[in-house]
Amino acid sequence: MTEVLQQIATQQNLQLNEVKPLQGGDINDVFLLKCAEGVFVLKLNSASKFPDMFVVEATGLKLLVNSGSFRIPEVIAQGQYKDYAYLLLEYIRPGIQDNDIWSDFAQNLAHLHQNTSERFGLDHSNYIGSLPQQNNYSNTASDFYIAARLDPQFKLALEKGFDLKVSDRFFRNISEEIPSEAPSLVHGDLWNGNYLISEKSEAVLIDPAVAYAPREMDIGMMHLFGGFPSGLFEEYHTIFPLEPHWRDRLPVWQLYYLLVHLNLFGSGYLSQVTSIVRRYS
Repeated sequence: MTEVLQQIATQQNLQLNEVKPLQGGDINDVFLLKCAEGVFVLKLNSASKFPDMFVVEATGLKLLVNSGSFRIPEVIAQGQYKDYAYLLLEYIRPGIQDNDIWSDFAQNLAHLHQNTSERFGLDHSNYIGSLPQQNNYSNTASDFYIAARLDPQFKLALEKGFDLKVSDRFFRNISEEIPSEAPSLVHGDLWNGNYLISEKSEAVLIDPAVAYAPREMDIGMMHLFGGFPSGLFEEYHTIFPLEPHWRDRLPVWQLYYLLVHLNLFGSGYLSQVTSIVRRYS
């Protein structure tokens, strides 16, 4: 691995002095590179297993930067050495969370979601975790959510042996629950492990799964595994009001993320998925 990291640094005209492994999750190896030119974060994975993963991640990060909302790590480079794909990022020094962060987070999230598009989707597909995520264009929120989010995950679950017995009635009911709103630029995987605190006490978003999608998808994911205070959502609502009964719709959006976890990690998520499917069937 030392040789791989040295070769990647050489490709990018960096003089590598020191390497420190960082926590990177199940898919990527992540390293802190201390170079004569500065300090960087390098994400590394298999180019054959995850084709173009870092290409689309870099694009997603740039879309978030262009939204003018959160602090986002700058993309320095992405490329390939042998079968190793890599993404070289700005290193943002960690800091301590202060009392103003949630107010700033709410304002930035509202600003992010106010970035819109004519259609739901994106001009390319990307990833959610290690799973491919379709972003085919749709004209309505319900069509996008069902066709590009739920349906692929239900099909994958069936391939993995989870027959959830989803009916036409279920899809009709889900469709009727989804409010008619304009598309929003969403982070797409906004749980509490996908933001950092900078030394300036800014929330920094990482590991996006972006699309122009129903904004309540981000809100639903933020409620799924905790880590965000209720005041954040109250302030968000004052800036960019959510449609009535948004709390009642949280399971609609959480179903997608629970299906992803079912397909990635197995039957530990089956009861939650089954409960939501039954609720809307």
